[in-house]
Amino acid sequence: MKILLILLAISLGVSNPQKKDPDHILDEVKRTFNKVQDYVVDVNIKVDVDFIKAPETKATIYFKQPDKVHFESESFAMLPKEGLDFSPMGFLKEKYTAIYEKADTVDGYKTDVIKVIPLVDETNVVLTTLWIDESRYIIRKVQSTLKMGGTFAIELKYDNSMKYPLPSSMIFTFNIERMNLPKGMTGELNENKSKDEKKKTTGKVYVTYSNYKVNKGIPDSVFEEKK
Repeated sequence: MKILLILLAISLGVSNPQKKDPDHILDEVKRTFNKVQDYVVDVNIKVDVDFIKAPETKATIYFKQPDKVHFESESFAMLPKEGLDFSPMGFLKEKYTAIYEKADTVDGYKTDVIKVIPLVDETNVVLTTLWIDESRYIIRKVQSTLKMGGTFAIELKYDNSMKYPLPSSMIFTFNIERMNLPKGMTGELNENKSKDEKKKTTGKVYVTYSNYKVNKGIPDSVFEEKK
């Protein structure tokens, strides 16, 4: 599957000569995000999934470069911490092939559309498409296809007054076999569905971020697992 995707991407690149260098654009995305050394942020999580009943949840996320994350919440958590702590590095930390596809517009912003094909077998993602703001080098939209046959999409909004590349809100949409839901997706399940209805799960998770504290310094002890 991965080889076929690469060959298809190469053929598309030959028939549609690239006007921009996708690796340069992705390097700029990384450079932009690396301005954030650490942050603390409050999040509000609203889950819209047919078989899960869950109230809106408040939580706090701690992040420190390169990939330390600590998640605090006294109640239900729909997404694993890697989902709530959105970082472009999650899609770009492994070896990959990048193909520039086209220019597009998202919410009125001009973007470059780049397809990223992972070159390592350990990842669960087969193909990711990124819509990257061409002026700010931030990701405004993501679509990914998973090995398990599901898909997910991420829509990101930003506060233009904030100087750091961190979202103000996110909508996480997924379509996946319920048996393959990521670890960390828990809650009160509605088991009144038939077996056929349980095969596929479609849902949305709405996340709002507020009260960012960026580059204030966070001790490593915050990220240590408590015994």
